[in-house]
Amino acid sequence: MSPFSSAYTPLCIALIVALGTKSVVSQNFKATFGSSPAPFKIDVEPAFIKETVLKASLTRYAVDLDEPDLLDGPPRHNVTTVRDYWVNQYDWFDVQDQLNQRYEHFTTTVTLEPNPNYTDPVPLHFVHHRSNRTDAIPLLFLHGWPGSFMEVDNILDGLLNPPDPSSPAFHVVAPSIPGFAFSPAPKKPGFALREAANTFHSLMQQLNYTQYVVQGGDFGGSILRVMAGDYPSSVVSMLSNFWLSPPNDTDILRYQEGLTTTDENTTIQNLNTFGTQFSGYRLEMETQPLQVAIAMTDSPLGNAMWNYNLMIHLVDQYEWTPEQIITWSMMYYIQGPYGAMRIYKETLEEGLGFSGFGLGTGSPYVDQPVAISEFLADFWFGTPLDWARRGGNVVVRNVHNSGGHFAALESPDLLLDDIRAFWGNATLSNVGVFAKG
Repeated sequence: MSPFSSAYTPLCIALIVALGTKSVVSQNFKATFGSSPAPFKIDVEPAFIKETVLKASLTRYAVDLDEPDLLDGPPRHNVTTVRDYWVNQYDWFDVQDQLNQRYEHFTTTVTLEPNPNYTDPVPLHFVHHRSNRTDAIPLLFLHGWPGSFMEVDNILDGLLNPPDPSSPAFHVVAPSIPGFAFSPAPKKPGFALREAANTFHSLMQQLNYTQYVVQGGDFGGSILRVMAGDYPSSVVSMLSNFWLSPPNDTDILRYQEGLTTTDENTTIQNLNTFGTQFSGYRLEMETQPLQVAIAMTDSPLGNAMWNYNLMIHLVDQYEWTPEQIITWSMMYYIQGPYGAMRIYKETLEEGLGFSGFGLGTGSPYVDQPVAISEFLADFWFGTPLDWARRGGNVVVRNVHNSGGHFAALESPDLLLDDIRAFWGNATLSNVGVFAKG
């Protein structure tokens, strides 16, 4: 029988079965989540992969208008290129083998500290690599949407084993936000950025990292700010490549009167352009995430293009390959994208959403030392130091005239330079506490 036979019965939807202290989670991949960290290998159900390829092959295309590419979304030639590669060349099981060989994967279950919004235990997937250096610093790497733990790939070796022994080395922990990749999505409402912060802090405690530093972008850049406020004795310092500090009313008035600086003009124009032209995805996921998730859960190409439409706009001449586009989308499609979409709505309701492209009223001022790294194609590029300091103790501002939103992927050397300069200065970044310990 052909693997694309219509007689094939689709896999059942997620099922959680309690087995003592563990849970076996079937969301089209095999995994167990115990009460402590255990090794994990990615193992996606072959029947699901066959069904996915079949659905990709049956993609129905929208009819393009005679207009510039990307004005309304990915043009048809982008969609057909990805579809044809998916059907004729893409091999998920080769990708799966590479991911298993590249990373040390683990699963666990964490129990959140008392929280009125979400009380269930949280099953979690994470990558954990320890440096051979005895003076290595624990570093929590946090991704966002539409990324995943894979964003750490191009900086991982440089973090673990820097070529210069005088540069800091790190033990690296890169978790998947619940609902992303292989961390199962929450089954109840109430899980937003504060709950994610609680989850990742609990994970670091489970790994015996009582104190640690944090690096992140996108949602990761928001989560680390919450972590700093909620766990000040554990979060030593942080480097963010997504530090939103939007203009206030006075800044806007100065802008209208032509009194703002070049950096201020750049920031306001970038935020305005992104907000009016490229952020429809965010508004949909903040309001009716299930509506769009119904379509994306059923269409692998639709899901991939939904993600790609943001990916293509936030890079600096970076060429996404069909293989990357598909693999990044699979980090959502395998378990279904609804959980990763819904966190936008939960976050907005929690008061931590991107209202006006700044964090909501629930975001704390960060007292710990902060370094920020701005990359040219990201929509917060140009944010002045005095604006950045409204949200925290920003002691370093790095400005790069290249790169974009996915800094660890697109500009790993620049990001590593920033990381080494900041955490290589023990006084500035406060990492001297690790030597004392």
